[in-house]
Amino acid sequence: MHALRRTLHRLLLPLLALCVACTPAEGASADLDDPPKKEIAMRLVSSAENSSLDWKDQYRYIEDIDDGRGYTAGLVGFCTGCGDLLRVVERYTRARPDNALVRFLPALREVKGGDSHDGLGSAFTAAWREAADDPRMRTAQDEERDRIYFAPAVARAKTDGLGALGQFIYYDAYVMHGYADAKDTVGFRTIRAKALARADPPARGGDETAYLDAFLDARVTAMRGERGHSDTSRIDTAQRVFLDDGNLGLRPPLVWKVYGDTYRIDR
Repeated sequence: MHALRRTLHRLLLPLLALCVACTPAEGASADLDDPPKKEIAMRLVSSAENSSLDWKDQYRYIEDIDDGRGYTAGLVGFCTGCGDLLRVVERYTRARPDNALVRFLPALREVKGGDSHDGLGSAFTAAWREAADDPRMRTAQDEERDRIYFAPAVARAKTDGLGALGQFIYYDAYVMHGYADAKDTVGFRTIRAKALARADPPARGGDETAYLDAFLDARVTAMRGERGHSDTSRIDTAQRVFLDDGNLGLRPPLVWKVYGDTYRIDR
């Protein structure tokens, strides 16, 4: 019996070691695509985009914020001028061809790249709010948000060796600036290039805090050069606060300010 136990112990010991190696260390931080962390990310973006932590209440949001991108709408500020709002409507139309927005597709294609309301106006904004009550429209917004912004931002941040805070910083930059430069705007790609000129990310042997500090500096410069985005509090009194606190894992409790309003996430 004792010999059998010793044999089983020898067989099980490597498996136990493997399980321990695969288990996150105590205090280890989850990535941003972990569901609880993703929920935090959605609430943080909503505080900046919609002055509310209730991100699920933003599907119906739509207005022209005078930033040169036409109408801004939905969860992460899809824009008629950027073309991402058009992609949301196209996705929704594939799921529900007889939707309230389908008649605006020609106009949405025409205004892409500018700030025109031609063919849209109050009829379009009313139709957007009506459509946003449809679960299929909400799914279209969720899926386009993840495809265009969340998934590529998190993947790029992981490749650069960044933790949850860095992944969020990339995601928020994707949401506001898009990946590539556009007319009169600087995209994520250029912001990252400017940061890399000053500091190496962890994947290249650099210090994570120093690199993120350089990235935030580059982003503030980009925001100040854009019409409608001169208020940089989503960086100065939010993301920079987390970074200065050394909270690279974006662990709650989190307390921050945007546009002078204070927000808190306890868990």
